Amino acid sequence: MKNNLREEGKFSYVEEGEGTPLIILHGLMGGLSNFEGVFNFFPDKGYKVIILKLPLYSLSLLKTSVANFAKYLKEFIDMKGYEESILVGNSLGGHIALLATKMYPELVKALVITGSSGLYESAMGESYPKRGDYEYIRKKAENVFYDPKIATKEIVDDVFETVNDRNKLIKTLAIAKSAIRHNMSKDLPKMQTPTCIIWGRNDNVTPPEVAEDFYRLLPDADLFWIEKCGHAAMMEHPEAFNEILYKWLTDRKL
Repeated sequence: MKNNLREEGKFSYVEEGEGTPLIILHGLMGGLSNFEGVFNFFPDKGYKVIILKLPLYSLSLLKTSVANFAKYLKEFIDMKGYEESILVGNSLGGHIALLATKMYPELVKALVITGSSGLYESAMGESYPKRGDYEYIRKKAENVFYDPKIATKEIVDDVFETVNDRNKLIKTLAIAKSAIRHNMSKDLPKMQTPTCIIWGRNDNVTPPEVAEDFYRLLPDADLFWIEKCGHAAMMEHPEAFNEILYKWLTDRKL
């Protein structure tokens, strides 16, 4: 997927298909490839699928916040000239999608969140592995998934490299603090955007009750569970994730 990365101004992204823009926002530890299943499935279904590379480590420390990532997303949408987009976000990406929907509701046709932060304080702070030995990082990475084998050596290596890079670690902690500050419990009841919540029944990072809180607080939401699934449903059960999302989009005529 990195080979297909497009550079346009300050933005890096991959894009496939034609139709309604489906903009995907990855998480703090998530690469673009986490959404490979979605990226391969939806272009044939009448959607233009875009995975935007978020500037997690390239903004100044003062600008490293959920709100500034939401503004970055808006700038990208403006640059591309999209009138209405469907936002899909996992973990931190879900939080950015939620905040962007609150800030710019006219640009968002629908919202899809999975394992999203925004309500649960430990979602960012506690789950983020601090510096440590490789074995500790491996166990932390495996805890993200129901099936620990999903945490491949490549994924563990990426996390290990990030937490042992001082600049990335400082930025990551700034993002975690920003995410905790931007608790959205008071905002959600005012957000009328149709929202699809897809959650792993065995999510250890943002537990099932977090999904239930999102469902209770958002006025126009549907909640779907994937069994034997952790924090990254679109990675662990890509076929089930795509099936749920495509049916929801079809039922909602989006």
